[in-house]
Amino acid sequence: MVAGSLMSALAGAAREEHVFEVSLTIPSRPFYIIPSEPDWVHRTQQLHWDYPSETLSTLSKHFDVRHDTSAIEARLDSPAYLSNGRSGEEIWLKVSFNGVVLGPEVPPREVVSKEDAAIGKRVLLEIEPVKPAGGYRPGDYSGNVMLLFNARAPGA
Repeated sequence: MVAGSLMSALAGAAREEHVFEVSLTIPSRPFYIIPSEPDWVHRTQQLHWDYPSETLSTLSKHFDVRHDTSAIEARLDSPAYLSNGRSGEEIWLKVSFNGVVLGPEVPPREVVSKEDAAIGKRVLLEIEPVKPAGGYRPGDYSGNVMLLFNARAPGA
């Protein structure tokens, strides 16, 4: 009787299963520039408004970088700014990688020395809003920052 009630209790027990995917990217040893915090780079980043000081926050994120044979250079694809759709109300962005201020100039600027790149390093990306001369104007702003990185091919 006891065995029968135990079997009927097990037969009526709830069972739940979860299946999920796991993935991993291992960067190539000779060259990589990857965010050290996963999954932020594909999402919209919020700059937060500080009411008392009437300023916007700076976005700060770390990257792990390495290159076996040369320094790493970078530049912006185009000027970095936020827009609310009204001309003259743009908020320009100062973009720095490893302490080097970047712009869309050609040629790119060196952001990691050959020595640091050879051993690998964690460096900081900072995107800092530049307060307009007339102050910030109300509105919904958005924009893109596109970084381009260069490193010489081995033997080049």
